[in-house]
Amino acid sequence: MTRRFAFTIHATDGRARTGEIAMHRGTIRTPAFMPVGTAATVKAMKPADVAASGADIILGNTYHLMLRPGAERVARLGGLHRFMGWDRPILTDSGGYQVMSMADLTRRSEEGVSFKSHLDGTRHMLSPERSIEIQRLLGSNIVMAFDELVPTTSTREVQAAAMERSMRWAKRSRDAFDAGGEHGANNAIFGIQQGALDEGFRKASADALIDIGFDGYAVGGLAVGEGQDAMFGCLDFAPGQLPADRPRYLMGVGKPDDIVGAVERGIDMFDCVMPTRSGRTGQAFTRDGPINLRNARFAEDQGPLDAACGCPACATWSRAYVHHLVRSGEILGAMLMTEHNVWFYERLMQDLRNAIAAGELTGFANAFRARYQRPKGE
Repeated sequence: MTRRFAFTIHATDGRARTGEIAMHRGTIRTPAFMPVGTAATVKAMKPADVAASGADIILGNTYHLMLRPGAERVARLGGLHRFMGWDRPILTDSGGYQVMSMADLTRRSEEGVSFKSHLDGTRHMLSPERSIEIQRLLGSNIVMAFDELVPTTSTREVQAAAMERSMRWAKRSRDAFDAGGEHGANNAIFGIQQGALDEGFRKASADALIDIGFDGYAVGGLAVGEGQDAMFGCLDFAPGQLPADRPRYLMGVGKPDDIVGAVERGIDMFDCVMPTRSGRTGQAFTRDGPINLRNARFAEDQGPLDAACGCPACATWSRAYVHHLVRSGEILGAMLMTEHNVWFYERLMQDLRNAIAAGELTGFANAFRARYQRPKGE
Protein backbone atom coordinates (compact mmCIF):
# COMPACT_ATOMS: atom_id res chain seq x y z
CA MET A 1 0.00 0.00 0.00
CA THR A 2 1.28 3.47 -0.86
CA ARG A 3 2.61 5.32 2.16
CA ARG A 4 0.81 8.47 3.26
CA PHE A 5 3.90 10.50 2.34
CA ALA A 6 7.34 9.45 1.13
CA PHE A 7 9.88 11.64 -0.64
CA THR A 8 12.57 9.98 -2.76
CA ILE A 9 15.39 11.85 -4.51
CA HIS A 10 16.35 10.09 -7.74
CA ALA A 11 19.11 12.39 -9.02
CA THR A 12 20.94 15.60 -8.14
CA ASP A 13 22.78 18.17 -10.23
CA GLY A 14 24.49 20.80 -8.12
CA ARG A 15 21.89 21.85 -5.55
CA ALA A 16 19.00 20.81 -7.80
CA ARG A 17 17.17 17.53 -7.22
CA THR A 18 14.61 15.44 -9.06
CA GLY A 19 12.50 12.79 -7.41
CA GLU A 20 9.01 11.77 -6.35
CA ILE A 21 6.57 12.30 -3.53
CA ALA A 22 4.43 9.19 -3.06
CA MET A 23 1.01 9.73 -1.51
CA HIS A 24 -2.11 7.62 -1.30
CA ARG A 25 -3.80 9.73 -4.02
CA GLY A 26 -0.88 9.56 -6.42
CA THR A 27 2.76 10.33 -7.11
CA ILE A 28 4.06 13.88 -7.48
CA ARG A 29 7.12 14.24 -9.70
CA THR A 30 9.57 16.88 -8.52
CA PRO A 31 10.42 19.60 -9.32
CA ALA A 32 6.66 20.15 -9.50
CA PHE A 33 4.47 23.08 -10.45
CA MET A 34 1.01 23.21 -8.85
CA PRO A 35 -1.68 25.07 -10.82
CA VAL A 36 -3.73 27.21 -8.46
CA GLY A 37 -7.35 26.20 -7.90
CA THR A 38 -8.26 28.98 -5.49
CA ALA A 39 -12.02 28.39 -5.33
CA ALA A 40 -12.10 24.64 -6.12
CA THR A 41 -11.34 25.26 -9.78
CA VAL A 42 -8.30 26.01 -11.90
CA LYS A 43 -9.95 28.94 -13.65
CA ALA A 44 -11.00 28.32 -17.29
CA MET A 45 -9.93 24.64 -17.23
CA LYS A 46 -11.67 21.34 -16.54
CA PRO A 47 -9.89 19.00 -14.12
CA ALA A 48 -9.25 16.40 -16.83
CA ASP A 49 -7.53 19.05 -18.96
CA VAL A 50 -5.37 20.12 -16.00
CA ALA A 51 -4.31 16.50 -15.55
CA ALA A 52 -3.61 16.16 -19.29
CA SER A 53 -1.15 19.06 -19.04
CA GLY A 54 1.06 16.93 -16.77
CA ALA A 55 0.07 18.39 -13.41
CA ASP A 56 0.30 15.86 -10.57
CA ILE A 57 -1.08 18.15 -7.85
CA ILE A 58 -3.05 21.39 -7.58
CA LEU A 59 -3.44 24.01 -4.85
CA GLY A 60 -6.64 25.08 -3.07
CA ASN A 61 -7.14 28.19 -0.93
CA THR A 62 -8.22 27.89 2.70
CA TYR A 63 -9.35 31.51 3.07
CA HIS A 64 -11.58 31.58 0.00
CA LEU A 65 -13.06 28.11 0.46
CA MET A 66 -13.88 28.73 4.13
CA LEU A 67 -15.96 31.74 3.06
CA ARG A 68 -17.54 30.23 -0.03
CA PRO A 69 -18.93 27.57 -0.20
CA GLY A 70 -17.69 26.81 3.36
CA ALA A 71 -15.44 24.01 4.57
CA GLU A 72 -18.24 22.25 6.45
CA ARG A 73 -20.37 22.20 3.31
CA VAL A 74 -17.53 20.80 1.22
CA ALA A 75 -17.05 18.07 3.84
CA ARG A 76 -20.76 17.17 3.75
CA LEU A 77 -20.51 16.90 -0.03
CA GLY A 78 -17.68 14.37 0.17
CA GLY A 79 -14.58 16.55 0.33
CA LEU A 80 -12.79 18.79 -2.12
CA HIS A 81 -11.65 16.01 -4.47
CA ARG A 82 -15.17 14.76 -5.08
CA PHE A 83 -16.64 18.27 -5.09
CA MET A 84 -14.42 19.49 -7.93
CA GLY A 85 -13.78 16.20 -9.72
CA TRP A 86 -10.00 16.02 -9.12
CA ASP A 87 -8.67 12.64 -7.94
CA ARG A 88 -4.98 13.52 -7.59
CA PRO A 89 -3.27 15.19 -4.60
CA ILE A 90 -4.32 18.66 -3.42
CA LEU A 91 -2.23 21.04 -1.32
CA THR A 92 -4.09 23.74 0.58
CA ASP A 93 -2.48 26.94 1.78
CA SER A 94 -3.19 28.04 5.34
CA GLY A 95 -4.71 31.47 4.74
CA GLY A 96 -1.60 33.26 5.99
CA TYR A 97 -1.01 35.11 2.73
CA GLN A 98 -4.43 36.74 2.92
CA VAL A 99 -3.49 38.05 6.37
CA MET A 100 -0.95 40.30 4.67
CA SER A 101 -2.73 40.98 1.38
CA MET A 102 -5.95 42.04 3.11
CA ALA A 103 -4.32 43.79 6.06
CA ASP A 104 -6.93 46.56 6.14
CA LEU A 105 -9.59 43.96 6.97
CA THR A 106 -7.65 42.09 9.65
CA ARG A 107 -6.69 42.27 13.33
CA ARG A 108 -3.76 40.15 14.47
CA SER A 109 -3.18 38.70 17.93
CA GLU A 110 -1.39 35.75 19.46
CA GLU A 111 -4.63 33.77 19.13
CA GLY A 112 -4.80 34.26 15.38
CA VAL A 113 -6.27 36.68 12.87
CA SER A 114 -9.72 38.22 13.11
CA PHE A 115 -10.91 39.50 9.75
CA LYS A 116 -13.88 40.78 7.83
CA SER A 117 -14.97 38.78 4.81
CA HIS A 118 -14.30 40.62 1.57
CA LEU A 119 -17.58 39.10 0.33
CA ASP A 120 -20.13 40.30 2.88
CA GLY A 121 -18.27 41.95 5.76
CA THR A 122 -18.98 39.21 8.29
CA ARG A 123 -16.23 38.71 10.89
CA HIS A 124 -14.28 35.48 11.25
CA MET A 125 -11.36 34.20 13.33
CA LEU A 126 -8.60 32.21 11.66
CA SER A 127 -6.24 30.61 14.17
CA PRO A 128 -3.70 27.81 13.66
CA GLU A 129 -6.24 25.33 14.99
CA ARG A 130 -9.07 26.61 12.80
CA SER A 131 -6.83 26.70 9.72
CA ILE A 132 -5.90 23.04 10.22
CA GLU A 133 -9.55 22.15 10.88
CA ILE A 134 -10.65 23.80 7.63
CA GLN A 135 -7.96 21.97 5.66
CA ARG A 136 -9.03 18.70 7.30
CA LEU A 137 -12.67 19.33 6.35
CA LEU A 138 -11.66 20.07 2.77
CA GLY A 139 -9.77 16.77 2.63
CA SER A 140 -6.41 18.32 1.78
CA ASN A 141 -3.52 15.93 1.14
CA ILE A 142 -0.77 18.41 1.99
CA VAL A 143 -1.76 20.78 4.79
CA MET A 144 0.18 23.99 5.40
CA ALA A 145 0.94 25.34 8.88
CA PHE A 146 -0.59 28.72 9.70
CA ASP A 147 1.92 31.57 9.59
CA GLU A 148 2.25 35.34 9.68
CA LEU A 149 3.64 36.96 6.57
CA VAL A 150 4.97 40.52 6.59
CA PRO A 151 6.51 42.51 3.71
CA THR A 152 10.26 42.22 3.23
CA THR A 153 10.38 46.02 3.59
CA SER A 154 9.20 45.79 7.22
CA THR A 155 11.57 46.77 10.01
CA ARG A 156 13.84 44.11 11.50
CA GLU A 157 11.79 44.24 14.69
CA VAL A 158 8.57 43.52 12.78
CA GLN A 159 10.23 40.76 10.75
CA ALA A 160 11.65 39.09 13.88
CA ALA A 161 8.33 39.27 15.75
CA ALA A 162 6.40 37.83 12.80
CA MET A 163 8.90 34.99 12.36
CA GLU A 164 8.82 34.11 16.07
CA ARG A 165 5.01 34.17 16.16
CA SER A 166 4.93 32.01 13.02
CA MET A 167 7.05 29.43 14.82
CA ARG A 168 4.67 29.41 17.79
CA TRP A 169 1.78 29.02 15.36
CA ALA A 170 3.70 26.24 13.57
CA LYS A 171 3.82 24.23 16.81
CA ARG A 172 0.09 24.78 17.36
CA SER A 173 -0.58 23.77 13.75
CA ARG A 174 1.43 20.58 14.17
CA ASP A 175 -0.39 19.72 17.40
CA ALA A 176 -3.78 20.33 15.78
CA PHE A 177 -2.80 18.20 12.78
CA ASP A 178 -1.66 15.33 15.03
CA ALA A 179 -4.93 15.52 16.95
CA GLY A 180 -6.83 14.97 13.70
CA GLY A 181 -6.72 11.18 13.95
CA GLU A 182 -7.48 9.53 10.63
CA HIS A 183 -6.76 12.75 8.74
CA GLY A 184 -3.24 12.86 10.09
CA ALA A 185 -2.70 9.20 9.21
CA ASN A 186 -3.55 9.74 5.54
CA ASN A 187 -1.99 13.10 4.74
CA ALA A 188 0.99 15.37 5.37
CA ILE A 189 1.78 18.75 6.90
CA PHE A 190 4.43 21.26 5.81
CA GLY A 191 5.98 23.96 7.96
CA ILE A 192 6.71 27.41 6.54
CA GLN A 193 10.07 29.11 7.01
CA GLN A 194 9.84 32.88 7.52
CA GLY A 195 12.38 35.61 8.18
CA ALA A 196 12.16 37.92 5.14
CA LEU A 197 15.60 38.31 3.50
CA ASP A 198 17.63 37.94 6.71
CA GLU A 199 19.88 34.86 6.87
CA GLY A 200 19.90 34.79 10.66
CA PHE A 201 16.12 35.01 10.94
CA ARG A 202 15.76 32.29 8.31
CA LYS A 203 18.15 30.01 10.20
CA ALA A 204 16.28 30.53 13.48
CA SER A 205 13.01 29.75 11.72
CA ALA A 206 14.39 26.62 10.08
CA ASP A 207 15.80 25.35 13.37
CA ALA A 208 12.46 25.86 15.12
CA LEU A 209 10.57 24.04 12.34
CA ILE A 210 13.01 21.13 12.34
CA ASP A 211 12.62 20.83 16.11
CA ILE A 212 8.83 20.58 15.68
CA GLY A 213 9.14 18.17 12.75
CA PHE A 214 7.24 18.34 9.45
CA ASP A 215 6.81 16.17 6.36
CA GLY A 216 8.04 19.00 4.14
CA TYR A 217 9.16 22.59 4.43
CA ALA A 218 8.15 25.72 2.54
CA VAL A 219 10.16 28.87 1.99
CA GLY A 220 7.58 31.57 2.64
CA GLY A 221 7.61 35.34 2.56
CA LEU A 222 9.15 35.75 -0.91
CA ALA A 223 7.69 36.88 -4.25
CA VAL A 224 6.01 39.79 -2.47
CA GLY A 225 7.69 42.59 -4.38
CA GLU A 226 11.35 42.21 -3.41
CA GLY A 227 12.51 41.49 -6.98
CA GLN A 228 14.23 38.50 -8.54
CA ASP A 229 17.77 39.40 -7.46
CA ALA A 230 16.75 39.74 -3.82
CA MET A 231 14.70 36.54 -3.97
CA PHE A 232 17.59 34.59 -5.47
CA GLY A 233 19.91 36.08 -2.86
CA CYS A 234 17.68 34.62 -0.14
CA LEU A 235 17.41 31.29 -1.97
CA ASP A 236 21.19 31.08 -2.05
CA PHE A 237 21.02 30.18 1.66
CA ALA A 238 17.41 29.48 2.75
CA PRO A 239 16.83 26.04 1.15
CA GLY A 240 20.11 24.74 2.54
CA GLN A 241 18.92 25.54 6.07
CA LEU A 242 16.08 23.02 5.62
CA PRO A 243 16.37 19.22 5.75
CA ALA A 244 17.80 17.77 2.54
CA ASP A 245 15.64 14.65 2.78
CA ARG A 246 12.32 16.55 2.74
CA PRO A 247 10.61 18.48 -0.07
CA ARG A 248 11.27 22.20 -0.26
CA TYR A 249 8.39 24.32 -1.51
CA LEU A 250 8.74 27.95 -2.66
CA MET A 251 5.34 29.54 -2.18
CA GLY A 252 3.79 31.82 -4.79
CA VAL A 253 6.54 31.58 -7.45
CA GLY A 254 6.46 32.50 -10.19
CA LYS A 255 7.66 33.56 -13.62
CA PRO A 256 9.31 30.80 -15.70
CA ASP A 257 12.81 32.22 -15.20
CA ASP A 258 12.10 32.53 -11.45
CA ILE A 259 11.33 28.82 -11.38
CA VAL A 260 14.45 27.83 -13.30
CA GLY A 261 16.66 29.83 -10.93
CA ALA A 262 14.91 28.45 -7.86
CA VAL A 263 15.30 24.85 -9.06
CA GLU A 264 19.02 25.50 -9.48
CA ARG A 265 19.02 26.55 -5.81
CA GLY A 266 17.36 23.38 -4.51
CA ILE A 267 13.58 24.05 -4.62
CA ASP A 268 11.27 21.11 -5.37
CA MET A 269 7.73 22.56 -5.50
CA PHE A 270 6.08 25.73 -6.79
CA ASP A 271 2.67 27.36 -7.18
CA CYS A 272 1.56 30.59 -8.80
CA VAL A 273 -1.55 32.16 -10.35
CA MET A 274 0.57 33.59 -13.17
CA PRO A 275 -0.17 31.04 -15.93
CA THR A 276 -3.92 31.15 -15.35
CA ARG A 277 -4.24 34.87 -14.60
CA SER A 278 -2.03 35.80 -17.55
CA GLY A 279 -4.07 33.55 -19.81
CA ARG A 280 -7.26 35.36 -18.89
CA THR A 281 -5.67 38.74 -19.64
CA GLY A 282 -4.18 37.86 -23.03
CA GLN A 283 -0.58 36.94 -22.17
CA ALA A 284 0.89 33.68 -23.45
CA PHE A 285 4.18 32.21 -22.27
CA THR A 286 6.55 30.97 -24.98
CA ARG A 287 10.16 29.84 -25.15
CA ASP A 288 10.92 33.25 -26.65
CA GLY A 289 9.34 35.06 -23.72
CA PRO A 290 5.78 36.16 -23.00
CA ILE A 291 3.66 37.65 -25.79
CA ASN A 292 0.54 39.81 -25.59
CA LEU A 293 -2.10 38.41 -27.92
CA ARG A 294 -3.99 41.71 -27.84
CA ASN A 295 -1.23 43.20 -29.96
CA ALA A 296 -2.33 44.02 -33.52
CA ARG A 297 0.76 42.31 -34.97
CA PHE A 298 -0.89 38.93 -34.33
CA ALA A 299 -4.08 39.71 -36.26
CA GLU A 300 -2.94 37.70 -39.32
CA ASP A 301 -0.28 35.49 -37.73
CA GLN A 302 -1.08 31.91 -38.77
CA GLY A 303 1.51 30.29 -36.51
CA PRO A 304 0.76 28.62 -33.15
CA LEU A 305 1.19 30.40 -29.84
CA ASP A 306 4.50 28.54 -29.44
CA ALA A 307 5.90 26.31 -32.17
CA ALA A 308 7.68 24.15 -29.57
CA CYS A 309 4.48 23.49 -27.59
CA GLY A 310 2.37 20.34 -27.95
CA CYS A 311 -0.76 21.61 -26.20
CA PRO A 312 -4.20 21.25 -27.85
CA ALA A 313 -4.45 25.01 -28.37
CA CYS A 314 -1.16 25.18 -30.28
CA ALA A 315 -1.95 22.03 -32.27
CA THR A 316 -5.29 23.36 -33.50
CA TRP A 317 -5.55 27.15 -33.55
CA SER A 318 -3.46 30.05 -34.84
CA ARG A 319 -2.28 33.17 -33.09
CA ALA A 320 -4.62 35.09 -35.38
CA TYR A 321 -7.65 33.18 -34.11
CA VAL A 322 -6.66 33.47 -30.47
CA HIS A 323 -5.97 37.19 -31.04
CA HIS A 324 -9.51 37.53 -32.39
CA LEU A 325 -10.98 35.70 -29.38
CA VAL A 326 -9.01 37.76 -26.87
CA ARG A 327 -9.82 41.09 -28.54
CA SER A 328 -13.50 40.10 -28.76
CA GLY A 329 -13.67 39.10 -25.10
CA GLU A 330 -14.76 35.58 -26.00
CA ILE A 331 -14.63 33.01 -23.19
CA LEU A 332 -12.89 30.52 -25.47
CA GLY A 333 -9.94 32.90 -25.70
CA ALA A 334 -9.36 32.72 -21.94
CA MET A 335 -9.77 28.94 -22.04
CA LEU A 336 -7.23 28.38 -24.84
CA MET A 337 -4.72 30.82 -23.41
CA THR A 338 -4.94 29.31 -19.94
CA GLU A 339 -4.61 25.77 -21.25
CA HIS A 340 -1.54 26.72 -23.25
CA ASN A 341 0.10 28.50 -20.30
CA VAL A 342 -0.47 25.61 -17.89
CA TRP A 343 0.92 23.19 -20.48
CA PHE A 344 3.94 25.50 -20.93
CA TYR A 345 4.66 25.45 -17.19
CA GLU A 346 4.24 21.70 -16.88
CA ARG A 347 6.45 21.11 -19.93
CA LEU A 348 9.09 23.35 -18.35
CA MET A 349 8.99 21.22 -15.18
CA GLN A 350 9.42 18.03 -17.22
CA ASP A 351 12.37 19.57 -19.07
CA LEU A 352 13.94 20.55 -15.75
CA ARG A 353 13.45 17.04 -14.36
CA ASN A 354 15.04 15.56 -17.50
CA ALA A 355 17.97 17.98 -17.37
CA ILE A 356 18.69 17.20 -13.71
CA ALA A 357 18.50 13.44 -14.33
CA ALA A 358 20.95 13.79 -17.23
CA GLY A 359 23.33 16.05 -15.27
CA GLU A 360 22.76 18.82 -17.81
CA LEU A 361 20.85 21.41 -15.77
CA THR A 362 23.38 24.25 -16.11
CA GLY A 363 23.36 24.02 -19.90
CA PHE A 364 19.59 23.78 -20.07
CA ALA A 365 19.05 26.67 -17.66
CA ASN A 366 21.50 28.96 -19.43
CA ALA A 367 20.01 28.19 -22.84
CA PHE A 368 16.49 28.71 -21.52
CA ARG A 369 17.35 32.09 -20.02
CA ALA A 370 19.25 33.25 -23.11
CA ARG A 371 16.21 32.59 -25.27
CA TYR A 372 13.43 33.53 -22.84
CA GLN A 373 15.02 36.80 -21.73
CA ARG A 374 16.30 37.85 -25.16
CA PRO A 375 15.14 41.36 -26.08
CA LYS A 376 12.30 41.22 -28.58
CA GLY A 377 13.32 41.90 -32.14
CA GLU A 378 16.73 40.20 -31.93
